[in-house]
Amino acid sequence: MEVILVLLIVAVLNGAIAYIDEMLQELVPMTLYADRYMIGSSGGSIVEVLFEVMLGFGVSLIILKFLKKGFECYVMWTDGDPDTEPAGLVIRFVQAVAVAVCFPILYGWMAEVTQGLIEELMAAIGTVTSYDWQAWVNGISSLGLTTAIFGLIFIICYFMLYFQFLMRGLEIAILRIGMPMACVGLLDNDKGVFKTYINKFFQSTFAVVIQICLCKLGVGMMLNMGINMNVFWGLACMVLAIKTPAFLREFLVSTGGGGGVINNVYHSVRLAGMAKNMIK
Repeated sequence: MEVILVLLIVAVLNGAIAYIDEMLQELVPMTLYADRYMIGSSGGSIVEVLFEVMLGFGVSLIILKFLKKGFECYVMWTDGDPDTEPAGLVIRFVQAVAVAVCFPILYGWMAEVTQGLIEELMAAIGTVTSYDWQAWVNGISSLGLTTAIFGLIFIICYFMLYFQFLMRGLEIAILRIGMPMACVGLLDNDKGVFKTYINKFFQSTFAVVIQICLCKLGVGMMLNMGINMNVFWGLACMVLAIKTPAFLREFLVSTGGGGGVINNVYHSVRLAGMAKNMIK
C-alpha cells in the first residue's frame, strides 16, 4: 500500500514539475505587469487603456475640488483658514495633477528598480542553492512515504503561492488604474486617501520582493534534501512566503505627517536607482 501511495505522489510531482521552472522565471514581470500576460496576444495593455479613462476623470475631480476648496476658503470663509496664503493650495493642486499625469513614468522607474533588485537577490540565492527538479522527484521515490507526503505538501504550497502572485499582480494593476483618483486626496492638508493608497501600493510591491525571494530559497532548500532538516526549512520558507502580506501589515501602516510623501517616493526611487548603478 505504501509503495502505491508513493508511486501516486511521484506521478503527481512529475506532472507538476513541467510547469514549476517556467512559473518561477515569469513571476517578476507577471506580477509587476499583469496586464501584459492577461491579454498579451492582442498586443495591448488594458491597464494603460483604463488608466487613460481614469486620468481624465481624476484630473477633472482634482480641478473641481481645487475650485471648491478655494471658493469655500477664500470666498465663503466656511472651510480652512482664509488668512493662509493661497499658494499652499495651488502647490498642492500642481502636485496632484503632476503625480496623476506622470504616474506611468514613476511606476516604470519603480518597476525597473524592483525587478533589478529581485534578479540580484535571486542570483545571490541561486549561488548557494543549486537544484534539479527531476532528480528531486526521482529521489523521493526511494525515500519513503513520509518524505513523499512532505514533497506533495511543498508542491501544493508552491501552487498556492503562485495563485497568490496572480492576485498580487491584479492588485497592483488595480492600484495603478486608480492612482489618478487617489491623487485627489493630495489637495487636503493631510493628503487624504492618497497617504493610505500609496502605502498599500508599496506594501504590495514589497510583498512581491519578499515572497519571490522566499519562494526561491524554499525551492533551493527543499530540493537539497541530502542535508538534514532541509525539507522542513523549505516548507517553512514557502509557508512564510504565503503569509508575507499579513506579516507586512503588522508594521507597514500609515503614519501621520504625510506632507513629505511625494518627496519620499521620489527620493526613494532615485536612491535605489543610484545604488543599483553603483553596485554595477
